[in-house]
Amino acid sequence: VRSRLRDIVGASTNWRDHVQAMQERKALHTLLAKRQEDLPPRRMKDSYLEVILPLGSQPEIREKYLNVYNSVRFGRILEDLDSLGVLICYTHTKQEAQPRSPLSIVTALVDKINLCKKIIYPDCDIKFTGNVSWVGRTSMEVKMHMLQLHNGDYSPVLDATFVMVARDPENKWPAFVNPLIPETPEEEEIFKQGEFNKTKRIDFSTASLLKMAPTAEERNVVHDIFLNTLDTRQEREGTVSFRSRILPPNSVWMEDAKLKGLQICHPQERNIFNRIFGGFLMRKAFELGWATACSCGGSRPFIVAVDDIMFRRPVEVGSLLLLSAQVCYTEKNYIQVRVHSEVLDADTREHHTTNIFHFTFISEKAVPRVVPKTYGGKYIQLMNYKSMLYLDGKRHFTATLREM
Repeated sequence: VRSRLRDIVGASTNWRDHVQAMQERKALHTLLAKRQEDLPPRRMKDSYLEVILPLGSQPEIREKYLNVYNSVRFGRILEDLDSLGVLICYTHTKQEAQPRSPLSIVTALVDKINLCKKIIYPDCDIKFTGNVSWVGRTSMEVKMHMLQLHNGDYSPVLDATFVMVARDPENKWPAFVNPLIPETPEEEEIFKQGEFNKTKRIDFSTASLLKMAPTAEERNVVHDIFLNTLDTRQEREGTVSFRSRILPPNSVWMEDAKLKGLQICHPQERNIFNRIFGGFLMRKAFELGWATACSCGGSRPFIVAVDDIMFRRPVEVGSLLLLSAQVCYTEKNYIQVRVHSEVLDADTREHHTTNIFHFTFISEKAVPRVVPKTYGGKYIQLMNYKSMLYLDGKRHFTATLREM
């Protein structure tokens, strides 16, 4: 898959030649469509691809995918899904007369990944399938499925929905993509679902806690937490204060349920456009999120869902990548983890957010409840950062559970 992507873009495999390779792409500007209507429409089956990951038939590649539990590293699967999604979009936009595409197609969003198997076996072949399921003017939704071979049959492991965007040859400005024409009632439903997904993302963003205050129900949730963490001894003595807090049984303060990491972004991790590969960022964020869930839950966590990963800005080669994972919400044996990714500019010392990742894990046993240290009175007017993370984590968990 990655070899085909390099051929389509004309990317160099040698880091020292990447500047020249990118310069050569400037000449492809003349191949861009001035209007979407000038591009021939495509069918869903035109972009359909099947790819085999031969873990069973080629054991020499297993080592790269193996974790300490003798199962497949999910972070590697995230990398493969990211590469495949881009190739599917290039297949949709392919110009038969042009071996090299003028488009720069990059991942904009991981909308949702839902898993139906806890364990991915390292000695059985894996099949990925996928196609473009919805198209806007410059964006494409891609649906992918992963299956694993057992007893001669492929059984489902996960479903993934990614959103890709097309840009000009220099990856600076949006570019038009071929429209998509559904052919059957089933494809009509898939296309409508893509439209619905877009609307749902807009609604979710509009209701973000960064833009709107928590609902009355959410304020009550945080207030109840506040009341449950008051020191009742001081209350009896009449000396209770907002800062006088105790941790309820089988609970952990949110500030104690986090881990941090740092990555130096070497050229080895670059993509075909010589930025850091989005799949690499997802793998590193997932692994830190998994470690945080493991530390909080005290047992092995299994990934259940990934959602709402927005690629806000590219990560340049040579960047210092700072990752911060926080358990935001727990319920029974579920753990909701948020990973914040930012780059540090060594010259200006400025920090810039690049991604925020949301992972839902399930642990082998019940996990402690995470509790934010909130401050407020009978009617909470000031809710601190941890409270917002808690409510945001609860929203993501509720949405994931609803789909499951």
